[in-house]
Order: sequence, then C-alpha cells, then structure tokens
Amino acid sequence: MSAPAILVAGSANLDFVVRAPRIPSPGETVLGRGFATFPGGKGANQAVACARAGGVPTDMLLALGADAYAAELEASLRAAGVTPHIVRPAGLATGTAFICVSDDAENAITVAPGANAGLAPEHLPPLSAYSHLLLQLETPLATVTACARAAHAAGLNVTLNGAPAQALPRALLAALDLLVVNEGELAAISGIQHDVDAAIASLDVPCVVVTLGARGVRARCGAAWFEQAGFAVEVVDTTAAGDTFCGALVAELGRGARWPEALRFACAVAALACTRPGAQSSIPARAAVESFLQSR
Repeated sequence: MSAPAILVAGSANLDFVVRAPRIPSPGETVLGRGFATFPGGKGANQAVACARAGGVPTDMLLALGADAYAAELEASLRAAGVTPHIVRPAGLATGTAFICVSDDAENAITVAPGANAGLAPEHLPPLSAYSHLLLQLETPLATVTACARAAHAAGLNVTLNGAPAQALPRALLAALDLLVVNEGELAAISGIQHDVDAAIASLDVPCVVVTLGARGVRARCGAAWFEQAGFAVEVVDTTAAGDTFCGALVAELGRGARWPEALRFACAVAALACTRPGAQSSIPARAAVESFLQSR
C-alpha cells in the first residue's frame, strides 16, 4: 500500500514526569521516587506515532518558544521522521506538562500550554501535499475549527481527537470525517452518559471511534459498526497511549487499510506503548508492531 503524507497540527510540550506510589488527592503531598523529562504534547505524540509506528510521511504544524525546551521537542520529532513546521509566538514559552504516574500505571496531568496557545489559523501551511489532517484540542478551539474547515474544503480527510474533553461547535463537527474520543470525552461531547453506542449514534460525524482502555475500542463508520478487543500486556505507563492510538489509526487508514485491520493495528501500537515509560519515547517502530501482531 502506498503511504500518503499526513499533516498533524497541534500541541508540543515537554513532560515533567514523577513516579509515585499513588496520585495525590487534593491537598495531599506524596513522596515520589523518580523524575525524568520526556518530549510530549498530544499533537507531537500523534505525529511521532504516525511516522514511527505508522510508517507514513508525516509533517507537523506546531508552536514553540525560543527556549531550551523547544530544541528537545524539535529533535524528538525529527528523530522520529517527522518534518516540523514551527511557529514561535512572541513572548510565549514552550508548552509544558506536569505528570504524576502511579505504581498501578495510572496518571494525572496538568498542562501549561505556553506557545501552543499562540497557534493561529494563518499558520496552516499549503495543503496540496497532504491526504489527511489530524487535530486535537490542546491548541485554541478557533484555530482547530478553522484548520478543520480549510482542510475539509481542500478535500483532505479530517480527523479530530476530541481531547481534552469539551463541547464542540457544529462548524467543527461538520468538517470532520473521523472523531476519536475516550468514554469521558464521548459523554462530554454527546451529552449522553453510560451508553456508548447511543452516544456514538447521536453524533453527526461520518466515523466515530471510542477508546475503552484495556477493553479495546468501539467504532461506527457510516452504518457499519466495529469492535476490537484490547491486547493484554504488562503495563508500565499509560501516558500517551490514546495519542499513540490516534496517530497509528490515521496512518493505517491513510495507507488504505480496512477498518478492522486499522483498529487492530492501532490497538496493538497503543498496547506496546503502555509497556515503556514516557510519551514519545514509548511509541514503537512499525516493525515491532508487526512482529507483535504476528505473535498474537
């Protein structure tokens, strides 16, 4: 299958990660054991997943500050094979995220958007070289909406990862070909609690994929429904598992895979990402994913 070019437009953050026995409750101090920094941000994580795990040509539109953190983020993208299109909004530092990872591999994340908040519609590069645009919600909603509408008008396939959860304007939903969300995000967007299928059916988007954690995914594309079970692995860190799934899914669909195969591939990539610490550092290469799937 040929591999078309994918454009990811979104956030890049440097992740400050502390491992601790548990995630602190409000007002509680927990003594952590280890600390490390990792390149992250939903947009950058998804771009790395497209390029490294998906094996497709990938560009990324992102905003960084003029600081030392920016160099580390750019280097990580280039090392994964992503071509960055960088804008530097005046007076804004590179985005950061503060993450606590517990012994049971759950996490709590606080993001300081920094330069991500300065990404604007006019920064979108010419779209003629791309077949797909992948977006998230860690950059301004007005920018996400404008980029989605521009790409839709240009004939690109437009995917939105609806995270972090928030209500979405009709103008944005109308420009989407695919919406990828988790259960909490699905409830926030649809207004329907505790009924995944009803919530999926209520959304006027051609294709909707809902990630269910270790249980796998549930999806609808047109009138067809799909389900893929999760893969059992020894979990170390779930950070960026959802981002990894999104990038791998769009890459595999871009390569021409049918929905069952694309969902299986993306679930495998996300599962493997949970077996290593960090965000982008945890995303496997395509060869490793193919070997994993053959073993299953």
